[in-house]
Amino acid sequence: MTQLRDIPSVDKVLASRLLEDEIRSFSREWIVTLVRQQLEKARAQVRLGAEAPSLELVAEETRRSVHELTRPAPLPVINATGVVIHTNLGRAPLSRAATEAAVLAAQGYSNLEFDVQSGRRGSRQAHLQGLLQDLTGAEAALVVNNNASAVLLGLSALAEGREVIVSRGEAVEIGGGFRVPDVLAQSGALLVDVGTTNRTYVRDYESAVTDNTGAFLKAHASNFRVEGFTAAVEPGDLSALGDRLGIPVLHDVGSGSLLDTANYGLAHEPTPQESVAAGVGLTFFSGDKLLGGPQAGIVVGTRELVRKLESHPLARAFRIDKLSLASLIATLLHYRRGEAEREIPIWRMISTPVQLIEERAVSWAQGVSGITGIGATVETSRSAIGGGSLPGETLPTRVLSVDSSRAGRSPEMVLKGLREANPPVIARIEDDRVLLDPRTVAPEADRQILAALHGALK
Repeated sequence: MTQLRDIPSVDKVLASRLLEDEIRSFSREWIVTLVRQQLEKARAQVRLGAEAPSLELVAEETRRSVHELTRPAPLPVINATGVVIHTNLGRAPLSRAATEAAVLAAQGYSNLEFDVQSGRRGSRQAHLQGLLQDLTGAEAALVVNNNASAVLLGLSALAEGREVIVSRGEAVEIGGGFRVPDVLAQSGALLVDVGTTNRTYVRDYESAVTDNTGAFLKAHASNFRVEGFTAAVEPGDLSALGDRLGIPVLHDVGSGSLLDTANYGLAHEPTPQESVAAGVGLTFFSGDKLLGGPQAGIVVGTRELVRKLESHPLARAFRIDKLSLASLIATLLHYRRGEAEREIPIWRMISTPVQLIEERAVSWAQGVSGITGIGATVETSRSAIGGGSLPGETLPTRVLSVDSSRAGRSPEMVLKGLREANPPVIARIEDDRVLLDPRTVAPEADRQILAALHGALK
């Protein structure tokens, strides 16, 4: 085919001035590979009847491939959705102190597993065990890379080959396909579910006990709720049964809120310290949800049970890395100093008064009021907590509502324009209007919000 002969050669594309910077900055062999990929695509399109691409077009497409493959990831974005703990956007943003702690841990050597006093090998867990014991009242603590790992480690260490009794209403699936029955199976434990979907009593657990019972497990329904004709066994009542029968109680409280969410107009979320006070043997929770820190799985409980987890082979496979460890310690120190509400971003968002949010929304509206054909108003709305925490719970807020219909731009077009800003701004659509919620946007990002809006609306 004549068109195939018109496709430029690899050498001619590589000689293009358009690729000079790429060839200088990266391996020539890699650029050659990318050029060949573009030429192969061109041949396939020509065989389907397309015109042969110019040398410049092939070079430009190669440049685009280089930039897409080498840009940093994940990219920072501005969360204007109003969802405080947005799983798709990285869950909890870290405090300044937590971020700086991670940077310090990354920049050089540290005493991660070294005891400076004795000059001998130490444990990375020692850096935060005292903090967690102090904050939760537990005898001992252990931190791994996420909460799913923590639960799996606990079940594997205490109940492999044995029965674990769970309320049928708590054999749940949470985000990312994490299913309690599947985790039990992976650990080698045997699931015994008791009660019904909506009502379970202490007697249900007791009647299911056999000589092969390894543990009782409670799992907090962190991303859904059952209302109406319901009954669940309190951790203290299950712990009393476990103490009487010599069976450990494991409690996954999920989001790990160390503050009482009821103080902020929300439903009460079970706290790790309440679980410990109830006599639970091991309590599991996440570091990157309502705790407001990095991804981590935290276990607190009795010294005897925590030691069994520490000595299990999976403890090393699941261990927390030094950057997360450093930022988690910095996050926990905010609670120790009584400054969590001021310093931890998600608690600052949750506790921000509606009046302050409204003032910022009004400022945003004024900033875009001069754009022809655009209607910008401030409206009442609700901010969701999100992130598998406090299902259905929301906070009153004020949002910037953008109506672009008179300008001939659909809400989807506006959202796309916002996502194409630098940094991208993520908003939401409601009733054919684009809504931006200041609650989840740091005040220092207001200028970027307005710049993104102008770019998306003009």
